[in-house]
This record gives sequence, C-alpha cells and structure tokens, in this order.
Amino acid sequence: MPAVVLVGAQWGDEGKGKATDLLGDQVDYVVRYQGGNNAGHTVVIGDQKYALHLLPTGVLSPEVVPVIANGVVIDPGVLLEEIEGLRARGISCERLLISASAHLIMPHHKALDKVTERYLGKAKIGTTGRGIGPAYGDKIARMGVRVQDLLDPGILRKKIEVALNEKNQVLTKVYNRRVIDPEKVLEEYLGYAERLKPYIADTSLVLSKALDQGRVVLLEGGQGNLLDIDHGTYPFVTSSSPTAGGACAGAGIPPTRLTRVIAILKAYTTRVGSGPFPTELLDERGDWLRTTGHEYGTTTGRDRRCGWFDAVIARYATRINGVTDFFLTKLDVLSGLERIPVCVAYEIDGVRHDEVPMTQTDFHHAKPIYEEFPGWQEDISEAKSFDDLPPNARAYVRTLEEMSGAPISAIGVGPGRTQTLQLRPLV
Repeated sequence: MPAVVLVGAQWGDEGKGKATDLLGDQVDYVVRYQGGNNAGHTVVIGDQKYALHLLPTGVLSPEVVPVIANGVVIDPGVLLEEIEGLRARGISCERLLISASAHLIMPHHKALDKVTERYLGKAKIGTTGRGIGPAYGDKIARMGVRVQDLLDPGILRKKIEVALNEKNQVLTKVYNRRVIDPEKVLEEYLGYAERLKPYIADTSLVLSKALDQGRVVLLEGGQGNLLDIDHGTYPFVTSSSPTAGGACAGAGIPPTRLTRVIAILKAYTTRVGSGPFPTELLDERGDWLRTTGHEYGTTTGRDRRCGWFDAVIARYATRINGVTDFFLTKLDVLSGLERIPVCVAYEIDGVRHDEVPMTQTDFHHAKPIYEEFPGWQEDISEAKSFDDLPPNARAYVRTLEEMSGAPISAIGVGPGRTQTLQLRPLV
C-alpha cells in the first residue's frame, strides 16, 4: 500500500497543513519526518484555527496515528505545551508516537543559536533562534541527546555532562555568556521523560508493519524544497532534508515504499528569512500580497517576503523530488488583479537561464524574466469544481501546470477545510 510524500515546492509556507488535513480521512498515519519547531502548519476547521509546530497535522483527525519520526529534532518543552494546548481544545494526542531515535533540542542549542546569529550581524542566516541548527550539528557530530536517552537517567546524565563540558567553554570564553548547569538540565529533562514515555516507540518498525498491513502512510515535511540542506539556497537553508528523498531517511522507510510525491505550490511565491529570492516584490504589490494572503509565519509571526510565481523553481522541485502531483494553494488571493506576472526564466549577466543556476553567486544575481497573463475579478472562494472558476483563472492554473512539469491535482481557493477543488485523487 502507498507511502505518500508531501513536500513544499518553494521556500516553505506553501500550505502543506491544508493539504495534509484534506487527506486526513484517506490515510492511516501522518508522519513528520524532518525539522523542528522552527516550522509550522496552520489548519482551519470551521471557525477554528490550529497552529501546529511539532505535531503532525494528522493529530486533528481522530482516526489517524500521528508520528514524529527520527528525522525531527524535538524541543520537549515545546512539544508538551503543544499537546496540552490541543488537549485543552478537545483534541486528543493519545495516539501520538515519537521515535526513540529522534534527537532532542537542549538548552545549549538554543543559547548558541541566538548568540551566533547576533554575532553574524548582516551575514546572519535568519534562523528562528530555537536551537534547530545546533541540534542537527550535534547530531552529525555524534554528540546529540536522543529521545531514547530520556529512558536511561545514567546515559542522559553522561551525555549532558559531555556536551556541556564543551559548550560551556564556548558560551563563556567566546561569547561571554553564563554557564549552563548540567544538574538543572538533567532535572528538567528527567521531568520531560516521565511525561513523554507513553509516546516513545520504534516508529520505523511501526510504519513498516503498517505498510505491510495495507495502511496508507502520509509523510509530511516541515519546510520547502529550496530550504533543503543539500538542494536549497545554501547557506540560507534549514539543517535537514525536507525533500522527498529526505522522507525515507527521516522516517526510516525505504524508497521502494513511496508511490506518490505531492508537492505544494503557492499561486505566488513567499519566503521567510534571508537569502536570494528572484521574484521578490519590494513595493506596494509585495505589501498587497502579504496583506491579502495573510503572509505571516505560523511559528514566528515574521512577515513573509512576497513575490510572483516562479516557474523555474517549480520545475526544479519537480526534478529534485520526482513530483507526481501538485497541490496549488491560495489561488483566491490573486482575485482582483488585471494582469498576473509569472517568472518563466532568469537573466544572469545577459544570459537566459531556464533552470535554477548552478552556483550561489548566479542565483543571487538572477533577474526574473516575466510573462503576463490576464487576471480575473470574480470571488472564487465558493467554487466547488474546476469548472466553477472563471476562464482566466482556469487558464492561469493550466499555464502553471504546463510550466511546472507535473499535473495540478488540487487547488486551494480559501483557508477553510472545504475550500479545496480536487481535480483527481491524491491517494
């Protein structure tokens, strides 16, 4: 049975939460496979809005098993706060599973994240300061603390002491900050252990058995294609792999299990943080997109940078992820525009580029080459089928589909759970 991957095709914030929620009654497991609480998904159900940061969006579907897999880095305090917040609103998290192999964000990770960003000044990456990058750094350096270590106080103590023996030197001697007390950290994390213990599992084994039993597993990334540590706009990226390839390593299932790759595309483009953004609008049009589209980060509340649709990066997402279907979101935001520009290629030093340039330098100097398409004035938020859309809106969708290289199988025409046009089945 299928394992379906849901990826962001741009720089994140494309509306993956809406797509995951739409598929909630068609799947059995929803798995978060990378990132930490530096990302977020917003889901609107009726008049209720849910902002999720670590929990998979499947937690909002009563019959779905939500899984936080091994590729995620977890701030246990944030996770428990999120669980309690949902419980207070009548949403049960009792089915949640957390991988024993996932890594934990520790107090020194957050301290180092904030201080290094300040010291970088204008060269800063634009992190959220939540310790995600340093946690992944320690994971790769084999100095990380994992969820399973919460179950062994002796191992937990030793790992905290070893880590802080080095990190306190850096904090005090390089950045002139106070030391972090290992005993206080141990006490805090042993408290988390008692509360998290019921959720801890061998999630790779659970998912393998589920697929063998004919269950449908949906794997969701926390960010977008161009924030991938290998394939994104490095160094202005996240510290993990939100691409479809990262889903296998991040969830502990083989690539032969994957059957569909659904990529989420916004009908225009946004990004948060620093880094290149060829179609960014630094004028009243960008302000209009931000205001009309409510483009503010789910986790940070930061203003999102806004620009026109970029077909170059959409094609790149198709190539890197093997996209089988696109889910186009926020088409309704463009209603009322007379003309809609679309970036079809880049100009770099007088040369046209139809694909993402090879080097960071060229991407920074890329200038968009636009084609304009007629807009529409009608309100499309009540549309129930593709044929309900105005002719120019249908033509715009078909144009993006042709330029992006994969079929658009669903369209978001509003933030609500029912405001989605499904052109063909996604599972």
